[in-house]
Amino acid sequence: MNWTGMMKYGVAVCAIGMSIGAMAATKSSDTVKADVNSPDWWKNAVIYELYPRSFMDSNGDGVGDLKGITEKLDYLKKLGVDAIWITPCYPSPQADFGYDISDYVNIDPQYGTLADFDRLMAEANKRHIRILMDMVMNHSSDEHKWFIESRSSKDNPYRDWYVWHDGKGETVTDKGEPPNNWQSDFGHSAWEWDGKTRQYYYHKFYVKQPDFNWNNPKVHQAFKDIIAFWMKRGVAGFRFDAITTLFEDPEMRDDDELHDKDGKTFLNAYGDIALNDSRTNNLPEVHTVMQEMRAYMDTFGSKGYPGTRVLIGETYLPNIAELAKQYGPPGHPEFELPMDTQLGFINKLDVTAFRQKIDDVQTQVNGNTPMIVFDNHDNPRLDARYGDGVHNEDIERVIATVLFATRGASMFYYGDEIGMKTTPPTRKEDVKDPVGVTGWPKDKGRDGERTPMQWDAAAGAGFSTSASTWLPIPATYTTVNVKTEDGKADSLLTWYETLIRLKKTNAALAHGDNVMLDAANTKVLSWMRSGPGIPSVVVAENFTAEAQTVNLTTGGAVPAQGTVTTLLKSPGGADPKWIDHIELGPFGVFVGEVK
Repeated sequence: MNWTGMMKYGVAVCAIGMSIGAMAATKSSDTVKADVNSPDWWKNAVIYELYPRSFMDSNGDGVGDLKGITEKLDYLKKLGVDAIWITPCYPSPQADFGYDISDYVNIDPQYGTLADFDRLMAEANKRHIRILMDMVMNHSSDEHKWFIESRSSKDNPYRDWYVWHDGKGETVTDKGEPPNNWQSDFGHSAWEWDGKTRQYYYHKFYVKQPDFNWNNPKVHQAFKDIIAFWMKRGVAGFRFDAITTLFEDPEMRDDDELHDKDGKTFLNAYGDIALNDSRTNNLPEVHTVMQEMRAYMDTFGSKGYPGTRVLIGETYLPNIAELAKQYGPPGHPEFELPMDTQLGFINKLDVTAFRQKIDDVQTQVNGNTPMIVFDNHDNPRLDARYGDGVHNEDIERVIATVLFATRGASMFYYGDEIGMKTTPPTRKEDVKDPVGVTGWPKDKGRDGERTPMQWDAAAGAGFSTSASTWLPIPATYTTVNVKTEDGKADSLLTWYETLIRLKKTNAALAHGDNVMLDAANTKVLSWMRSGPGIPSVVVAENFTAEAQTVNLTTGGAVPAQGTVTTLLKSPGGADPKWIDHIELGPFGVFVGEVK
């Protein structure tokens, strides 16, 4: 949802030396079994982002729904996920497809009912899959009853639940100018004139998404009540949307314009002068709110709710120091898992940058757990951001291995596991996303990464029986789909399943330290996972289209004469014997256990 942040920072398992099951049985000290009631379940969790409109349509109306998600829980269990994050399924006018919420304590009828949600929860629990909800605290829909009351008059009790301000130069007959130059992340001014009460309201995002006033204690209590409602229905936590945007500069100062080296201003995709949004993003008061919400969430641990309820933050931030703050200071915790978007959205295969960002989040967040994420509903898919058009699937193996084989929790987006492609609209009249409507043609919006899940090669891609789905199904569905890839040794889906299984069953990959290897190499990224009393695991990834040979003893972190046993390798890759001579094909990956 944080569009400004995103724009700024834009198998053969034939290679396995032994089957995963056989490997797990060889030595109990080398394996880790997940405890579904563990308070620390989230530290090595695999979390699947699920866009409900696009996952599975159970009733043939062309839109995904909760019953459809329930139908596919066995697939998610086989894949190995610990939790699913469901993007907003609350009642909404759907101006921003659920992120404009009109009722926080119900289910939108197009997705089902609260009874459908309860059944989804019950069936997910049977499979030890947790449900995470989206918590949108920055704004509501302009059709929410609170905002309807707020805009009804200046003296309405809900008036100060939202951000209202007089215009500049306003007269009885003229609305004047907006209070300042702040911009919406969806284009143009962030201020909208309301003729009835003759003030402007602030919207960091779409015009139909007015911002809450977080200086009002009643807003704090309202969201605690919302959190309690869903906690009592059994949710395992929340992903907090656009959380760094809760507060604005109380002095209402203009944002600074961005200039190039010659002093010229930049224009963004909407034709506006590009601004530094430091007056409306990542203000320090956000930390106080999240400390309050975390303390409230933690009270549920003493009320008969098993396991830790986890808080995940959508945290697009400028540097690792700011990310570290999102975990909270000693004694005042905030997020268990703020998203590390600095690694996942480098958006180019640069070994040096990857190495630095991995090392940053492993060593500079005060011992907290990294939250690694490369993809979501607000960004073009992996093929568009990292692919070269020739080796896309191999490159996606590279990305997946970073995601699952570095220390921490892993989050990925539906369809990544089968290599779904970014498929943006080709005509403006087909655009559904308000970002694309305003930004066309420079910014075509986010429809291209939200297309229906591709389950099989039948008509409708197995997603829907409707002849017309809410977004068109990409032509790639005939070859890129779950049924085609399921059980196929060299498929991307099998690669994901195997990596996730290794993450859960191999002790080093489950909780070992993360140490970078061969740090001067600009073509191959390598690291080691290790811990006391367990065999170390090394990972090497070729970031180029040319074959590479690497010596992982460089730097002395691993034994100079160590042997290595293959756990996973790219299709057609070699099985090395010695740690000092590992051959990698174009964009090849090797994962091995050191003896």
